[in-house]
Amino acid sequence: MPAALVTAALLTARAYSPVIAPLLTVLPRDATLPPPEALQAVLVASGNAVDHLPAAYRRLRLLAVGDATARRARDAGHAEVASAAADAARLAALAGGTLDPAGKPLLLAVGEGQGAGLEAALIAQGFRVLRRAVYTTVAATALPAAARAALAAPGRQGAEGQALRAGLFFSAATARVFRALVTAEGLTARLGAVVALAISAGTAAELRSLPWREVREASHPNQEALLALLP
Repeated sequence: MPAALVTAALLTARAYSPVIAPLLTVLPRDATLPPPEALQAVLVASGNAVDHLPAAYRRLRLLAVGDATARRARDAGHAEVASAAADAARLAALAGGTLDPAGKPLLLAVGEGQGAGLEAALIAQGFRVLRRAVYTTVAATALPAAARAALAAPGRQGAEGQALRAGLFFSAATARVFRALVTAEGLTARLGAVVALAISAGTAAELRSLPWREVREASHPNQEALLALLP
């Protein structure tokens, strides 16, 4: 939710009236982590992984998938942080260009069920990788009331009586949950006047089966590029 509040503030500053509708709850997950001294570096593909790393790992070099995740790591106290400024493929390339495949293993801190592709890309470069799930996500079982109200009202009115213009999706998982819930609740027909904004190609793919007015894909997988798509 804190990240959503930051986005909401940016939207408000641009004269939009944001409706916050969380679809995934992030929960900590018990993980057996290797001792920091046994590691060369930590790789994270999401800010959620940063939030669930113990303080002892802050002294290690951390490679982040993007700039927002890198900022989150610095804010959490990680001193040596590098950003791939893109996606998992670029993160693997950043590791290959800055770390030693013959050195100590890498800790790949991920969400439960995530990171297999990145792990494989790192192993293909000769790295020893310890993939550990430090958090898990629980999908909402119903649309949040704010989202349902914004979609269900005549004219699809959003906050403060303004017409709902766009839906912002920051992950494929969130888009997938939204698609399932809006379909189950019979609200897909209400999307015809709304533009879907997707942070990545994978996110856009999860949305295209719904009858949006348009699906727009960010030029880069970051918040700045996503907000640039606003109608």
